[in-house]
Formats: sequence, structure tokens, C-alpha cells
Amino acid sequence: MALKKSEIYSSLWASCDELRGGMDASQYKDYILSLLFIKYISDKYAGMSPRRSPIKIPEGASFADMVALKGTKDIGDKINTKIIEPLAKANQMLSQSDFPDFNDEKLGDGDEKAERLTSLVAIFERKALDFSKNRADGDDILGDAYEYLMRNFATESGKSKGQFYTPAEVSRIMAQIIGIHEAKTTGETTVYDPTCGSGSLLLKVGDQAPTHVTLYGQEKDVATSGLARMNMILHNYPTAEIVQGNTLSDPKFKPKGELATFDYVVANPPFSDKRWSTGLDLEEDEWNRFEPFGTPPSKQGDYAYLLHIVRSLKSTGTGACILPHGVLFRGNAEATIRKKLIRSGYIKGIIGLPANLFYGTGIPACIVVVDKRDAAARKGIFMVDASKGFMKDGPKNRLRSQDIHRIVDTFNAGTEKPGYARHVGFDEIERNEFNLNLPRYIESQETEDTQDIAGHLFGGIPTTDVDAMQEFWDVCPTLRKSLFKENREGYRDLAVDMATVKTTIFEHPEFTDYISGMNDHFTKWRKKTAKQLRSLEAGHKPKELIIDISEALLGHYRGKPLIDHYAVYQHLMDYWSDTMQDDCYSISADGWKAETERIIEKDKNGKSKDKGWVCDLIPKPYIVARYLQAEQDAINALETERENLEAAVTELEEEHSGEEGPLNGVSGKTDAKVAWQEAFDEVWQDRFPDDHGQYTSALATEQAERNRMLEMFSDSRIELLKNSKGKLKISDVRKAARESEDIDDKAFYEQYDASYKAAADAKKQAKELAESAETTIRELVATNPNDELLGDLRVLTEYRRLLDEITEIKSKIKEADAELDKLAYEKYPKLSEDEIKTLVVDDKWMTTVDEKVHSEMDRISQSLASRVKELAERYETPMPQLIERANELETRVNRHLERMEFPV
Repeated sequence: MALKKSEIYSSLWASCDELRGGMDASQYKDYILSLLFIKYISDKYAGMSPRRSPIKIPEGASFADMVALKGTKDIGDKINTKIIEPLAKANQMLSQSDFPDFNDEKLGDGDEKAERLTSLVAIFERKALDFSKNRADGDDILGDAYEYLMRNFATESGKSKGQFYTPAEVSRIMAQIIGIHEAKTTGETTVYDPTCGSGSLLLKVGDQAPTHVTLYGQEKDVATSGLARMNMILHNYPTAEIVQGNTLSDPKFKPKGELATFDYVVANPPFSDKRWSTGLDLEEDEWNRFEPFGTPPSKQGDYAYLLHIVRSLKSTGTGACILPHGVLFRGNAEATIRKKLIRSGYIKGIIGLPANLFYGTGIPACIVVVDKRDAAARKGIFMVDASKGFMKDGPKNRLRSQDIHRIVDTFNAGTEKPGYARHVGFDEIERNEFNLNLPRYIESQETEDTQDIAGHLFGGIPTTDVDAMQEFWDVCPTLRKSLFKENREGYRDLAVDMATVKTTIFEHPEFTDYISGMNDHFTKWRKKTAKQLRSLEAGHKPKELIIDISEALLGHYRGKPLIDHYAVYQHLMDYWSDTMQDDCYSISADGWKAETERIIEKDKNGKSKDKGWVCDLIPKPYIVARYLQAEQDAINALETERENLEAAVTELEEEHSGEEGPLNGVSGKTDAKVAWQEAFDEVWQDRFPDDHGQYTSALATEQAERNRMLEMFSDSRIELLKNSKGKLKISDVRKAARESEDIDDKAFYEQYDASYKAAADAKKQAKELAESAETTIRELVATNPNDELLGDLRVLTEYRRLLDEITEIKSKIKEADAELDKLAYEKYPKLSEDEIKTLVVDDKWMTTVDEKVHSEMDRISQSLASRVKELAERYETPMPQLIERANELETRVNRHLERMEFPV
């Protein structure tokens, strides 16, 4: 079975539960990520020839050897000495300090620690965490899982310790705007991150390069630099050079005594670092990073990092740095630096990001793009205000795929868009005293919905509001005339009833032509893409696939009226994230195989229970829809019948559950039976008192005889006749009566037998009387609908009938569901590869994407209808009419008050 990202993530997060509570996320993350690293390199490289493997796994130091330590009291010490220490010694790029201490007391004392570590190792034994098949270049599931954990750790760590991770979405933007994807890279192309954290930003840049490039990173925190080294190995960059140290006071990359320069530099340094100058001589920086721009303030380190980046770039280099918005407009020393940087031409662009994106702070940030290559010829700065495009993700904001694409497309093409992006010349910046605050140059995208005073006073929809919907009228020119008519100059009235606005739009020929055209437009993409998807083979690269088909979809809808091509793109990317990527990884690993898997769960007693089956690639509903629809229709009909019956029950309950109602306090079959019997007895006693008297007498006789038998039951003579289980057979009593020679004993047994017969006869008589009465009274109920005495019984009879029918139909549904489940399960092994492709590509993937894209069309339709109705309602009643109506109501109220002799 192929690895599923969702299963990997849930297993990894379960491992966190073993440690959560005893320590902060910033601490336990090191244990989880270290175990993940050891598990991965063991699965991938254990047993491989040292010449072929970039990572050496010494004998006795694999994850399998760690598993052998489970349950031992000194498991923590053994992991340190038998696993981690040999790994670090065998691999130059690793250090034992990269790993946490597995024998630390914060993991617990003695048995607690051993039990916790044993449980933790056991989680990593799960089948979902078998990485031996994870070999596809560019599709490193493990690397993505590593990033998933770091993102969650950063969220849990909070403000003080969440800064080791740059959100992947921001990293992707930075990697795509520095131009490395278009460059002719080689193994000698260098990328540097002076504050690399866990290395995710560096790796995103490396991933964008056409060829393998050389990565360099420096990180101040010891543990985090270790994470970065592991991250490089997990992402197939085992030769990346990650060093530990303070970049500003002690830069490590300085060949020949000079500060090294790189082709590309990216960074997400600590915001407004107040301790940046520790260990530095501010008057004379050894590396001349602040010349000729000026020295940053000693308590504000943002420009110190930016100038370090500028100094670390080659003369043709490009860089990008995440900084707080304050760098764009703060004064004093920073204003001087900013002015000189602008005049140098090094700043190519600025991208404003949404607030609350980053872990550790909620303040808005920006990306400053530095480009030395064309600095001398640069005439201005390209600015993008992307602060409004995001989604909520728990306590943080998060960029969507469409937000990333919009930013990258706009920036790389230098496309000016009102309210979003523009190129600002140096002369305009100089007029603004070199203040780069984005709102000075880019007006807000949000337009205020204005109220028209004349429209409120005299009625009529302002023509300007109608004109504002011009994008719709461009597509449907005559629809405007169908919806609006002339009122007076500058104002329109609704030409149709308010209730028919939606129908008028949806049924208008131009609108239906537009929708039909868009449907045909999607079908073209669908046919071409379905053919491509059906051709997928084992070993394909899912990441390359989604880039290919999503870019095709984006381009297919670019320039189409009304619909936002980025919104369409987002629908596909959401579906990819939720479902399609797991399917593609499955096909990449195993080919077009639809294998079912039994769900076996253990109860609290440790017993295994079969909870059914699943097939992730082709869930059961798709099999049913294509091959077993008749059976499903039959079940649906039963479900509809059940719903109708339950609705009838609810109706009865609502009508007759009052204080005096027959269903008061009745809930379920048992209560209903008791209530029905009481109502039946009342009718019987009233309408047929003689028969009821006989019935009561028979019951009394039966009870009296049974009481006599009960008194005799404990007699020693009866005890002698009971079997080993304490049961008494009447045949044994009769036999004893026949064979007993003692007169008293014989009389005793005969009396017991006589009571038995009398009780049985009385019971039979009572039953016959009750059955006869029930038949008669049911006829009365059916033929006398207006008889009040029969009302309660009629309701309860119907109530019980409905409950019985519901029980019966539920049983039928259960049987039909079981049969359908059996038929579906038996269908999977019979599926041909072509049938599997049809089910997955056509029925599952393309149908779902079709629905999502069409939801965008529905949104367009609804937005027009809603806006037209909103405007019509807003100006429907002019102010004079409102005043007149208010005066009428006031007069009526005053009259009422006068009648009540209340002073007005």
C-alpha cells in the first residue's frame, strides 16, 4: 500500500501526544523530529552500500535496533549511546549535539521514562510510517511531513519559540520571485540563508532551481541548526552546509578572510531584534556591511540583517528578506539607510503581506526584494499590496494557493493592477520623503457602498450603482434593460417584481448562453486533462502532475469574463490537498489498483473487531453509483418511506403530547404499549362492561391459583420433584399424584395440579376475551371517527402502528445495506484497469472538480441577483412615504392612548 499523507500526519501527531503535557512544544519537537529522521534514513539507507549511500547507517544503529530496545529500563541511555552516537560519528554532516538527550529527566523518571520512550518508538513502527518506498525525486512525502510537524510545533510553541519556521506559503513566494526558476543553474550556483532556522526557506529555493544547487545556511540556535541539517538530508541535500553561530557578530562563511558572496540570498530574520548588536563593534564593522548606508539603531536590527544580505550578494545576485512593515516608514537612522538603499537601486520590489501570518508575532510583514544585477538602471520600485488575500487557519492567517500564484504572477510580470500593484518611480518616492509605506502608493481595493440621498428622498435606484455592475452588462447587454426601467434622469426602477429577479436573470437568453459557454469551456479542459490523467503510470511524480494540470486550468480560464481564474485554480488546489494527492501517490506507488482493506479495531478488552472495509482510491459510493444504482435506488425508496413514517410520528407527537394528550410522557414502543392498554381498558370497561367484568374475574382467578401454587412451591414434597436446575415439570407432579400411596401427599399433588389447570383455563379465558374485545373495539375505532371516547385509543393505535412499521422498514434497510455492501465488496477484484481509470478519473476526480468550478458560476449568478435585490430594497420606499407611514402609525397610537385616558 502507498503512503498516505493524512495517515503519516495523524501517526506523527499521535507521537506528540506521548510527550505533550510534560514539556513545551519547543522541547518535545526535537524528540519527534529526531525519531522521524532516524526512521527515515534507516528505511531508505540501511543495508545500502556505503559507496552508494550519502548517509551511513552503522551496524546496530538503525531504527530496527532502536525497536529492540523497547521495554528496557535504560532505553533512553541506549538510544543516546548505541544509536545516535554511532550515527553522528559515521556522518560528517551530523553532530551528536543535533539530537536531544533521550535520557533527560524531563522525559520522566525510571519506569515512566522507559514506558514513554517505548510507546513513542512503537508509534514509529506503524505501517503508515514505512518510508522505504519514498524514493521519487521531487515527491518527498517525508520532507512534507517534517514540514507539517514544524508548522504545528511553531503554532503550539507560541510567541517566544515559534520563530524557527517560516510558513511554507511565504517561502514559496520568495523562492519564485528571485528568478532562480528561470536561471541557468549548476551545482556551483549558491543559495544562502543567514538566519536559516529549520532550513525550510532554503529548501523551497532549492526546489525551484532547474538543477541541484549548493545550499548554505547559518543559524544561531544549536538545536534548530541540528533540525536544519536533518531537514537537508531528508530533502536530498545531504551536502548542504549548515553552520551554527550568530550571523551578525560571527558570520561563518568567509573564505580567504572575506565575507562570502552568493548568487541568491533569502532570509526571515527575527523581527526588530533588540540584541542584534551584541558582540559587534558598531563604529567599525569588520565586514563593512553598513557602508555606505549607515549603522542601524542598536535596538532595532531589521536593517542590520537587510544590509548583511546586500553585502552577501554577488554583483549579479538577487535576494529576498521578510521584514516588519516598520522598515518601510520608520525615521531617524533607519530613514537615512532606507534613502540610500533606494538611491542605490538595490531594492527591486516590496510585497506587503497579510497580518498574523507568522509564528511568534501578529504584526504585518513585507518581503523586500533586492536585485543587484540591474541596480544602476533601475527607475523605481515595484510594489504589491497583497494584505487582503488570505484564509483563516486557527489562530493564524494563511495564504491560499491562489494568493501565492497571484502575487508571484503579478511580481514576476511587473503587471500593474489598480488597488493591488504598481511601479512607483523614484521621483514619486522622493516626493514622499523616501517613505515606502504601501498605502501611500496603492489605494485600498475595498470600495465603500455609498448611499444616495436623492434616491432615498424621491425613490429610484441610482444609475451609478447600475453602471457599477458593468462587467455583467458587458456579458449580457440586454439583461440590464430586462431588469431596470427609466425613473428619471440619473435613476432607474426595477422592471420586474422583486420576487422574480433571480428567475429573470437565470432564464435570460444571454445569461443562459454565457453559462452554457462556460460549461463547454470547462468540458474542453476536462477532456484533455482526463486523457492525461488516464495515462498516469506507476512511478509518476505527483508534484509535477499537479503543477502541470493546475497551470493548464489557470491559463484556460485567464481572461474569461466574470469568473476569477485564480478562484477556479484554488478549487483544484483544495481538492488536490484534500483527496487527489493521496490518490496520485497511491497510483505512483502501486499503479491502478483498487485494493480493499479491512478495518480492524481493538476494543477496551483488547479483542479485535471487524469494522467493515474501505478502499481509499475508489470509495464504495463510486462503485454503487456506476454498477449498483438499482440496488441503491431501492434503499433510497425505503429511506424515503422511513422518513415519511418518522415525520408522521413527529406530527402525532406534536399534536397529542400536551398535558391532557394521549402521548403525554410517551416515548418509544414500551411507553406506547402501556398507554394503549390503559386507553383500551377504559373503552372496554365503558362499552362492554359485562365482558370486561368476566375478563377481570378471569385474571383474578388466574392470579389466585398462581398464588396458591406459589405457597405450595416451597413445600418439601415439591422440592423432591425439581430437576437439577430447580425447575418443576407439571408431568412430574401428576406422576407423583398417581403413584403416591400416602393419602395426604396424593391430595397435595392433586391440589397443585388442579390449581395449575384452573390458572391455565383462566388465562386462556382472559386471552380469548381480550382478543375478542380488541377485534370489536378496533372495528369501533375504524367506523366511529367522531366518537370522543375512542379518540385517545385511535391516536395510540396509529402511533403504535407507525412505530412497528418504522422498526420493520429499518430492518429491511439494514438487510439491503448489508447486501449492497457485499455486492460492492465483491466487485473490486473484478475491476479491470480501464474500469478503475474510469471510476477514478471520470467519476471521482473530474466530477468533483466540475462541481467545484460550477459552484464558482453559481456564486457569480447569486452575486448579481443579490446586488440587484439589495439596491431595489434600499430605494423601494422614498423618505416621504416612510414619514407619511410613520405619521399614520403615530396617529393610531395616540388614538389608543386617548381611549385609555393616557395623557398624550
